[in-house]
Amino acid sequence: MSARQSIRALPALLRIGLLDSLAYRGEMLVWMLTTTMPLIMLALFGAVARQHPLGRYGEPQLATYFLVTFIVRQLTSSWAAWQINMEVRDGTLSARLLRPVHPLVSYAAEAISTLPMRAAVALPVSVVLLLVLGARDLTGDPVLWLLWGVSLLGALLLSVLVSLAIGALSFFLESANKVLDIWLTLFFVFSGYLIPVELFPARLRGALDWLPFRYQIGLPVELITGAHGRAGALALLGRQWLFVGLALTVTLAVWRRGLARYAAYGG
Repeated sequence: MSARQSIRALPALLRIGLLDSLAYRGEMLVWMLTTTMPLIMLALFGAVARQHPLGRYGEPQLATYFLVTFIVRQLTSSWAAWQINMEVRDGTLSARLLRPVHPLVSYAAEAISTLPMRAAVALPVSVVLLLVLGARDLTGDPVLWLLWGVSLLGALLLSVLVSLAIGALSFFLESANKVLDIWLTLFFVFSGYLIPVELFPARLRGALDWLPFRYQIGLPVELITGAHGRAGALALLGRQWLFVGLALTVTLAVWRRGLARYAAYGG
């Protein structure tokens, strides 16, 4: 299977994935309801900020932060690891390997194709609430809005690649879902998903700059809420895309070695 064949098949894969998400819209809604923790954290932190601001965050700023976090999560999440783990376990991956499209491309396309469905359900309510409660706390710099779009793409690619890499561990482990659980726990704590990164102690914030979690959620949220100037935003974007490149390298390496093991055992 060539890269050209995979790229040529990408529009069809995206279209099929979208139709699948429409067919299983009930399941999609359940998945989406698992990403509402920012709204719960908004209620908790908002009650605290009502009495005393948390750093630069008063109650309106927290409303903006967590609503944007919810939006970014909807636009960047990926669940490919669960599907890969299932298909390796039940052997249905073998049928996918016979197709003239690289399996990683088809998994990624299926993950990305759910975005319109998620956006159609979640974004209207979120955007209305954001405009009513906290639009004044969004950045007014058009350059930062442009950089936000770049960071959103980087966050999506990073999330998809990490999910693919963890799913590929199914070739070596009885269940890669345990690794995914560990990753998600670290992600929830250190990405800015549940707690703004700015509220961590200074030393820990410095360490988080060199871990991938922040670049999946925190960075896009920080850019659009005006936490960084242009120079700082560009520096953080550079790190984010370095992580994207690293995730791509790791994903391809784990997949190749795992696929050889899968074939050796008659998969």
